[in-house]
Amino acid sequence: MAGEKLSKATVAERALRLGDEEGLEAVTIRRLAQELGVTPMALYWHFKNKDELMVGIVDHALSTVRADREAADPWQKQLRAMVEALIRAMREHPALADLMHNVAKEDGESFTRASNDALVLLTTGGFDVEEAYWVASHLLHAAIGLVAAQPDCPMNVPAEQAAEWRRQKRLKLESLPADKYPMMVAFATSYARVPDIERYYAFGLDLVMAGVEAVAPRSAQSTGPELDQPEAAVGRTVEA
Repeated sequence: MAGEKLSKATVAERALRLGDEEGLEAVTIRRLAQELGVTPMALYWHFKNKDELMVGIVDHALSTVRADREAADPWQKQLRAMVEALIRAMREHPALADLMHNVAKEDGESFTRASNDALVLLTTGGFDVEEAYWVASHLLHAAIGLVAAQPDCPMNVPAEQAAEWRRQKRLKLESLPADKYPMMVAFATSYARVPDIERYYAFGLDLVMAGVEAVAPRSAQSTGPELDQPEAAVGRTVEA
């Protein structure tokens, strides 16, 4: 790596993978320099300090969060594609959800671009720009919540211990007084099998998108906006 040209994306990608593998506390300028085979000064060329590095990691991870640009696609489909891309990025990178809470993500180009795209889509659906921002914020936090609440074992439980972890969860719930907590006892049976994670995410996404569409003033609109024209959202009213 030392002999290659070190790009900002390369640094951010390695930092993201380090955070995924060992936790965000492992991501320091010194450790990252060791991983990349360079001196710390080589990293300061791209990021002045650790705060900038953290923003850069989020910015890199969110670069794939884009709406479907097919002109014929309705705004609902394009917005859903953005949320799906966000969820996919957080599932691939366990460190990302915590970073989204703890860094100034709006300082990054990707988050600002994604937010603007979401506002264009939502104003196309009939929301005014302030309402659109509220909806976009809700979708962002709903996506973070979906990933954080993913059923089955926590990520720090080794795969070979998953069955035992589920068994212990089932036994704990089954031990509750059935006359006092009948539904929790009934829910215990769900731990007898491996959860359908893809169904969980599809259900959660259906749930939040149904809410957005239900309150959209023009939810029946079928055409998509021109996302490459940032003035589109402003002209109507004045990633979330």
